[in-house]
Amino acid sequence: MLDDIIKERLKKLEALKKAGREVYPARVKRTRLIAEVLEKFAALSKSREKVFLTGRIIGLRNQGSIVFADLKDGSDEKIQSVIKKDNVKDFKLFKENLDIGDFIEASGPVFKTKIGERSVEVKSLRVIVKSLRPLPSVWHGLKDVEERFRKRYLDLILNPEVKEKLITRSKIIELLREYLFNEGFLEVETPILQPIPGGALARPFVTHHNALDVDFYLRIAPELYLKRLLVGGLEKIFEIGKNFRNEGMDREHNPEFTMIELYWAYQDYWGLMKFTNKLLVSLARKLKIKNLIYQGQKINFLGHWAIITYADALKQYGNVDIKKLKTEEIDEAFKKFVRPKIINPTFVINHPKAISPLAKSLPDDPSLTERFQLLVAGFELVNGFSELNDPIDQRERMEKQGKMRKAGNLEASRLDEDFLEALEYGMPPTAGLGIGIDRLAALLTDSHAVKEIMFFPTIRPK
Repeated sequence: MLDDIIKERLKKLEALKKAGREVYPARVKRTRLIAEVLEKFAALSKSREKVFLTGRIIGLRNQGSIVFADLKDGSDEKIQSVIKKDNVKDFKLFKENLDIGDFIEASGPVFKTKIGERSVEVKSLRVIVKSLRPLPSVWHGLKDVEERFRKRYLDLILNPEVKEKLITRSKIIELLREYLFNEGFLEVETPILQPIPGGALARPFVTHHNALDVDFYLRIAPELYLKRLLVGGLEKIFEIGKNFRNEGMDREHNPEFTMIELYWAYQDYWGLMKFTNKLLVSLARKLKIKNLIYQGQKINFLGHWAIITYADALKQYGNVDIKKLKTEEIDEAFKKFVRPKIINPTFVINHPKAISPLAKSLPDDPSLTERFQLLVAGFELVNGFSELNDPIDQRERMEKQGKMRKAGNLEASRLDEDFLEALEYGMPPTAGLGIGIDRLAALLTDSHAVKEIMFFPTIRPK
């Protein structure tokens, strides 16, 4: 069936070419977007201005001497193009060879039909792209969700809600950048290919550089390189980019994901928590979010954000005494008992040193660190801390992580001599954080999983 449709469309393509039509031109003419035409319709109708519109045909009705083609462009608005035999040269050619999915350039004045539909009275017409495959008749709510991700282009064409969410994601990144620039932060770039992966507890992806004949790792975090820049004298910096972690996939995880990491010299984790609150509340307001609803749950995003210690959170939500847990059990217990139960924005603070190898210890309890996580609706949105800048302490922790790795923990961090050497030159007291853009966008667009808010999430190849 599909093969027959494609063959038929190829015949139509040949018919247009034989008629001397350039079906895939490099240049087209467009004077207005459809949204602008609809907004200024009364004035344009009165002036009889000839508008040039371009877009995809999403509806087609053939009524003998008239063809009605619904046209949609990037403004996400549509308008009816009325193609009359008496108005358009080669009418028969277009009538026989237009299909839903084709792109056209239509020009003429605008008017209202007898039933009041705003339309373009087409005086000249060009097919500027011939679609060789039919758009699916049923798409929204597909049981095979991966098919939507695999063919995201069709998802964008046929599901306006998906397109709107992905546009919002881009707006979120734009607004975060704008806020940080206004606060005096400098945007920088650090390597994605790293000789030693560091900055997080995660299993990396490995690749090989042929010219150097050495293995490299796709970065799990930019942290250790950003800290080198702090040593070099930059005091307020951030980076927005992809990280890669060789881990499982679920509602919150995708092997490649986007994060923003920022570092602020002469600041501590308390000051950074206040900054995080202001940053994200400002973002929500600029997105005109007043009452945040996520998966049916009302989130008090613009109100008071709670603060609870890591140990108290385990006790309150899981009835677990952290002192009775082994090091390897701490994080898993937290993920199981605490994260799913925290709905409203909550800062969880003072994590154990054993699971925080890059955070500064609390002055009055060296077994704990000046670290915080922001949890909302079960998501860990932000992870931050007062950065460890004592090179001797840092070496001891990296050596301990190295022993854990040799014992079989593939997520343990590695000893990085180059980074330790940089620390020995002196890094100022600093607070830093990472914000998961995908999780934040999923929360603010009421998307069930991070895959929904990624243009091209990772999926198993067919």
